[in-house]
Amino acid sequence: MDGKYIESVRLKEALPQDSYLRRLPVVQYLEQGCTLDFPCDVTFLVGENGTGKSTLLEAIAVAYGFNAEGGTRNFTFSTRETHSPLYQNLVIARKRYAKDGFFLRAESFYNVASNIDELDEVDGMMLESYGGVSLHRRSHGESFLALVQNRFGGRGLYILDEPEAALSPSRQLTLMAEINALVGRDSQFIIATHSPILMAFPGAQIYELGEWGVRSVSYRETEHYQLTRSFLENPDRMLRYLLEEE
Repeated sequence: MDGKYIESVRLKEALPQDSYLRRLPVVQYLEQGCTLDFPCDVTFLVGENGTGKSTLLEAIAVAYGFNAEGGTRNFTFSTRETHSPLYQNLVIARKRYAKDGFFLRAESFYNVASNIDELDEVDGMMLESYGGVSLHRRSHGESFLALVQNRFGGRGLYILDEPEAALSPSRQLTLMAEINALVGRDSQFIIATHSPILMAFPGAQIYELGEWGVRSVSYRETEHYQLTRSFLENPDRMLRYLLEEE
C-alpha cells in the first residue's frame, strides 16, 4: 500500500513583515510560493542549526493535530507554550487518514513520559502500550526505543525530531530497522536529524536546508556524510587543523 499520509506542505500567505520566522531559510523558501513534497515513505530534513528544521517539523505536527510538546493526537497536556505560530499558516495536503501517529521530540520527551505516567494512574492501562514499564525507569535511549517498539503500531504518521539525540550508533541502527518494519506496515516518517547513520535509510527523500532554502540531495551529497567520512578517514589530520595553536 501507499504509505504517504502527507503529500505536501505550503504556506497560505506571506507571514507578517515583523515575524521572526521570516529569518529562517525554510520559511523564506516557502514564502517564495514553493511547495515541499513528501513523495517517499521516509523523508529527512537535514542541515545546520538555525535553518528551521525543527520549527517546520513542529508546525507540520501541530497543523496535523498533534500536541506541540509531543505524543499522540490525544495528548492535550501543556507545560509551556513555546511553539511557533507557523502551523497556523501551513496548508497540508493529505492523501488519506492515518490510523496511528506520534510526534516525538527529544527536548520535551521528559514531559511526554510524565504525562503517560499520570494517565496510567487514572486508568491503569496506559503503560501497557509503552512496554509495561514507566519510560522514566529506563535510560533515555531505552525509553525512545521502547516507545517505537511498543507504541508505534503501523498504518501511521510518525514525526520525529532528532531521535538520535539519546541513541548510540548501534541503537540508531536498531531504530532504522524498526522504521523499515513500520514502513512495511503502511507507515510514513518525517524526521529532522543530524545523524549520518539514520539518513542512509534506503530510498529516503533527503531535503537539505540552508541559506539557499531547501534542496533535494542524495545521501552522499549531504554535508553530514562528507564531513563524517573525512573525519573518520583521517581524524588526526582534521584534529590538527581544528586544534592547532595560532
